[in-house]
Amino acid sequence: MSLTDLPLLGMLRTRMHWHQARQALLAENVANADMPGFRPRDLAEPSAASMKLATPVAAAVGGDGIARTDSTHIGMTASAGPNADPRRFKGFEVRPSGNGVNLEEEMMKAGDNQADYQLVASLYQKSLDALKIAVGKR
Repeated sequence: MSLTDLPLLGMLRTRMHWHQARQALLAENVANADMPGFRPRDLAEPSAASMKLATPVAAAVGGDGIARTDSTHIGMTASAGPNADPRRFKGFEVRPSGNGVNLEEEMMKAGDNQADYQLVASLYQKSLDALKIAVGKR
């Protein structure tokens, strides 16, 4: 077992993948802000159980370059994975064209998502640094 296979690091990787998929979905919401009938979507947060079961993802040939080795893995696209089910936004602001995207709200979500991703990435790096110190390679 390598040091990067520890459950803590697996949970942090899962969380980073979730933030990446959410950012893609939020960007899709912003891109479709003028499309008639479009409703914004968001991702459900990954459950603690699915984060505990996360294992390293093996690289694959073709597609998006990522293979799923377990059904609990979060996919890299916004429409894949058990926790990547887009849920409809139940906002109150809908234009006459049927579009429900509120750009201000979507940009706030994107900013919060980016800050959360940076926090998780920082925790991941600090955890790796602590492991290197413990092993004596630093």
